[in-house]
Amino acid sequence: MTCRPVVLLCLLLLTGLTNAAFGQASPSSQASPSSQAQQEQYELIENIAYRDGEQQSDYMRERCKLDLYRPVGINNYPTVVWFHGGGLKAGSKSVPKALKEQGIAVVAVNYRLSPNVKSPAYIEDAAAAVAWTFHHIAKHGGSAKKIFVSGHSAGGYLTSMVGMDQRWLAKHHIDCDKIAGLIPYSGHSITHFTIRQERGLTIEQPVVDDMAPLYHVRKDCPPLLLITGDRELEMAGRYEETAYLWRMMQFVKHPDTTLHELDGYNHGQMAEPAHPLLLRFVQQHSKAIDSNSQSQ
Repeated sequence: MTCRPVVLLCLLLLTGLTNAAFGQASPSSQASPSSQAQQEQYELIENIAYRDGEQQSDYMRERCKLDLYRPVGINNYPTVVWFHGGGLKAGSKSVPKALKEQGIAVVAVNYRLSPNVKSPAYIEDAAAAVAWTFHHIAKHGGSAKKIFVSGHSAGGYLTSMVGMDQRWLAKHHIDCDKIAGLIPYSGHSITHFTIRQERGLTIEQPVVDDMAPLYHVRKDCPPLLLITGDRELEMAGRYEETAYLWRMMQFVKHPDTTLHELDGYNHGQMAEPAHPLLLRFVQQHSKAIDSNSQSQ
């Protein structure tokens, strides 16, 4: 577990990093990595339906859309699938500003919300959006080997469920362990409070069942970067349940789980200082994937 002084030092160092292209430059590009990142162009393709071909309600057709923000002119770039927060009851897709012009693609996802639907519709939508990314990102120049999943709060919960509980992506014939990395921001590790409320429980009644990421702790899941706000400022024990997930991943000897607590930031504030940690994680793991591919 990363202690608080180290987290602050990491954040200070990360603010000095220049933008770097994580993808593979086209042969015609002779620019250095830093100047190349400044020269890259990006495009935003909005409102792509990711559940086409299914029997859909009007609400599903309205909400099951994603935006693809991608670099133009480079290939083999990483992609971050990003789920918005809002307690599974509110929120809308957007590409975080700090993730723009970083040499990566971002898939920003809308999903159906309570009370219009109930569990597990949220997770089914999240899995369908990740599956769309696996099936289509190569057509847009990205690498299907470098798909990362992330999100804040409710989006962090969806991140962990899609990447740790194998059944959701299996419905789309995708092995969730092919995800390059999971980066939940302050996501529930127990069963989400909205799902508990659907069962008539209060948010003070914790539950760990098959709708909790903690229920699906295993050694062979994707690399996991857990980020929360300050334990004294976070929402209702969110740091402590995340820390317990970290501990259980150590217990099962998962080889790549890291926990960062962002000192001084509450639940809503912690996303912005978390973005540099995500970018570093994506960069490191993307380089390792490229290195492994070249050695094979």
